[in-house]
Amino acid sequence: MRATSLLDAYRLVPVVALDAADQAVPLARALVEGGIACIEVTLRTDAALDAIQAIAEKVPGMTVGAGTIKTVQDIGRAVSAGARFLVSPGTTTELLDEAENWEPPLLPGAATASECMALELRGYTRIKCFPAHSPTGLAFISAMAGPMPALSFCPSGGVNLGNFREYLALPNVFAVSGSFLAPPDLIAAGAFDDITNLARQCTALLSAPDP
Repeated sequence: MRATSLLDAYRLVPVVALDAADQAVPLARALVEGGIACIEVTLRTDAALDAIQAIAEKVPGMTVGAGTIKTVQDIGRAVSAGARFLVSPGTTTELLDEAENWEPPLLPGAATASECMALELRGYTRIKCFPAHSPTGLAFISAMAGPMPALSFCPSGGVNLGNFREYLALPNVFAVSGSFLAPPDLIAAGAFDDITNLARQCTALLSAPDP
């Protein structure tokens, strides 16, 4: 499914790099308790695939995906571990071709109008905007609504507690993702109650008036 609706159900997607697989289940449960039911585990650590598998098997209320997908081999390994969606920081022809052979949808990364045009021609309507928080980040996403109204974005990279609602206020943003939803220092400290409280704070802000 290129034009997938899977991620449309989630407005907040924590992005995590886990150093130990045993962090995965308590983290996922803490997020679910706080009202967040989607997580992107990046393939930046040796524990990533085991973490994805643990969440997929032991936390049924959490939709787990794999991030930092950069090679065709990454796709196969992530899907085999139980990833229900895939996220890439950018795109290559090889990556897009391989993604068509697998059921879990790919959220491909783009940072320019040309990249967005190429992805739209391939049938993608959900795109990760990375890195989003640049001097022109908000303006870029907003401007894309004119020439490419079918596209919807998930900004990532520099999105934080102070600005995530600005992105979500844009009509062509379906979700935001980032480590601010599950900060690395809290994960390392095993402060999962704090992560639950942060998740509750962020989900409560979703229903607050637009910034």
